[in-house]
Amino acid sequence: MMIGLPRLGLSRRIRRSIALGTTALAASLALTACGGSSSADSGGGRLKVVASFYPMEFLAQQIGKEHVAVTDLTAAGVEPHDLELTAKQVGTVQKADAIIYLKGLQPTVDQAVAQSSSKHKIDATAASPLVDHHLDEGTEAADGAHGADGAHGADGHKHEDAAGDPHIWLDPTRYAAIAKSVGDEFAKADPAHAEDYRKNTDELVTRLTALDQEFRDGLKDARTRTFVTSHAAFGYLADHYGLTQVAINGVDPESEPTPARLAAVQKAARDNGVTTVFFETLVSPKLADTVAKDLGLKTAVLDPLEGVKDPSKDDYLTVMKQNLANLQAALGAPAGTAGTAGTAPAGTAPTTPAGTAPAAADATTPAPAN
Repeated sequence: MMIGLPRLGLSRRIRRSIALGTTALAASLALTACGGSSSADSGGGRLKVVASFYPMEFLAQQIGKEHVAVTDLTAAGVEPHDLELTAKQVGTVQKADAIIYLKGLQPTVDQAVAQSSSKHKIDATAASPLVDHHLDEGTEAADGAHGADGAHGADGHKHEDAAGDPHIWLDPTRYAAIAKSVGDEFAKADPAHAEDYRKNTDELVTRLTALDQEFRDGLKDARTRTFVTSHAAFGYLADHYGLTQVAINGVDPESEPTPARLAAVQKAARDNGVTTVFFETLVSPKLADTVAKDLGLKTAVLDPLEGVKDPSKDDYLTVMKQNLANLQAALGAPAGTAGTAGTAPAGTAPTTPAGTAPAAADATTPAPAN
């Protein structure tokens, strides 16, 4: 059986790995379907929850707390796009009481979820539908089509070859909507603790609402509203806060930019007074370093939160606040307007590829020479 792959800009390497893994996945599903289990088999009486990657795991832990046993299918520090499920993981999905995932991001997870007998499958895109942040829109923005405050994906453009940008969790208001759907589903799956799930959901939504306000306050007086990043992962964040994302690469971080794309990025950086090229934590910074060096700019981390390297030190909220501090430094926004948003706990400061901590004042570092 061949899987129909969603069109989300997946790299050829990922498509090949999915095709090669299909037979093994189908076989393991057939094996796990034969064995029944109760909620107490591995969860100690708690609701057994499977999360597809870190942003979904964070919601499960914050909303479920002591009432849930959460399994994250994507290990800490691993790029979620590259996930290939093992037979054991497929069995875990099959036995789960509830599953939280983002349909279209990880095709092997989608297939396992589709064949799972769980009655509580929570697709994040149902609570917050995807928007197409196609790279062409970034090119148009770079050429001035949307202006400095253009919101990618909100201008009615249609692209037949993209199903949507999956990075919805980077807008705290969209993430809050997903949290509410998780809380509702947990209450249905475990009615005995429904009131606790509702209380925990309300508390998390309150914190996300406060985070949203910190971003609004912290970015309102920015000198420029355009930022350059190596990967088009920040379209929802840009949309929500009136920023323009100029991405070197599209939604697929492994794609290679064309010379025309690089020229458009360089022009946008010069025209909008860009000081910094952002790179990510889980992919190579080489491309960002090259573009920054060519333009005489700094580099800094803007974390898409697809995975957290050390969840014992960092979580969604601390990393997002560090993102805000780094955006403020790059966009020339007064740091004081964000209250405590720019102050992250120990362990949250971004590091350069060589492992050297950047200057604490602006969390940036000059692009290294070749």
